[in-house]
Amino acid sequence: MQYDIFIVSVRDIIEIQKRELDTIQNEAYVKREIKFDDSTGTLVKVITGPRRSGKSFYAIHHLKSQGNFAYVNFDDERLIQLQDNDELISAIDVVYDGCRTVLFDEIQNLPMWELFVNRLQRQGYHLYITGSNSNLLSKELATHLTGRHLEQTILPFSFREYLSIQGRVLTGIEKKEHLATYVMTGGFPEPLIKKINGGNYLSALFDAIIYKDIVRRYRIRFVPEIADLATYLISTVGNEYSYNALSKVSSARSIHTVKKYLHYLEETFLFFSIPRFSYKVREQVAFNKKIYCIDNGFISAKAIRFSENRGKLYENLVAISLKSREYNGDTAIYFWKNQEQEEVDFVVQAGHRIEQLIQVCTDISSKKTYEREIRALLKAGRDLSCTNLLMLTEDMEKTEESEWFGLKGTVQYLPLWKWFSEDS
Repeated sequence: MQYDIFIVSVRDIIEIQKRELDTIQNEAYVKREIKFDDSTGTLVKVITGPRRSGKSFYAIHHLKSQGNFAYVNFDDERLIQLQDNDELISAIDVVYDGCRTVLFDEIQNLPMWELFVNRLQRQGYHLYITGSNSNLLSKELATHLTGRHLEQTILPFSFREYLSIQGRVLTGIEKKEHLATYVMTGGFPEPLIKKINGGNYLSALFDAIIYKDIVRRYRIRFVPEIADLATYLISTVGNEYSYNALSKVSSARSIHTVKKYLHYLEETFLFFSIPRFSYKVREQVAFNKKIYCIDNGFISAKAIRFSENRGKLYENLVAISLKSREYNGDTAIYFWKNQEQEEVDFVVQAGHRIEQLIQVCTDISSKKTYEREIRALLKAGRDLSCTNLLMLTEDMEKTEESEWFGLKGTVQYLPLWKWFSEDS
């Protein structure tokens, strides 16, 4: 429907959003541990990540420290009805007095946004854009802005950022106690800062992403199929999957449909997959992957009978921390599994070198568990020529030489709270 545009002018909408911006700038801000290079001239700065993870808030406060900027939020349905983008630019020039630095929020909602951004970039505008759809943004940026943009992915608060909310230096015991809470609540900023009911908030957000960013955008007709698949995946984080297996346990019986739905769930940052490591690309593609969720709060809010499996919750937290590095180009992550079905949770690769092997095991008091985890680490270390072996546990901190039937290696044991405090 077009009548809103005629009742409220584009300039009026930008004026209203400017007043909203003034309110946001005065709200309390938790400094993010994000490095963003502003010394790149007119390269378009692209900030992606899940809805409500703090992308816009970060960009607004970052730009506030740099000087004046204009702001346009495309989560406003009246703006995406525009037929002439020049009308929008004229309104920005008037409201913001000719400012050439502009933040476009949730840009993927604007039809043919990539051509619009490309044109403004050529005209010398300094553009910052945010979006909640990784594939949509990456595909169009690669096509229309090759070499003329920088990307940064922002996820919900890491554990270190979560600790910073406490406002004081914490002891190791206190950090451990906070980790026991964080592993359940996750790091979405709004419930943590505003002290609102996180379960209700995250349940509603999870559903909104599915229905608004997937069902509506891709015009999915059989909504229960993708909703059922999302519920199944969030209840089995850390487990392997194949498209064939998912088609048998979900109401989406077609493998093609399951593959398409999973792609949508990943590009909107609800889930991510980690492949099994192999030096052979063909094998890596053929192997099962493991599924993880972008925030533990979603798991607590939406998973079926999952709260008792704290080991998997901690594993998911480690996966998020490692995936954050991968999103921003530092490393690639995998899991390792041999023919004897022995596993290592995470393989961290930097370039062509395996940098580290990480096993997550909160409780290794059982001799059987201890031997299983160490044996897998040592075998993976041998097969992948990696000596940096790390075991993340609940309390243990030490470094020791380990041996298993001729296999030898130095294993570092580190409490999860300490690893997250230092590395997340």
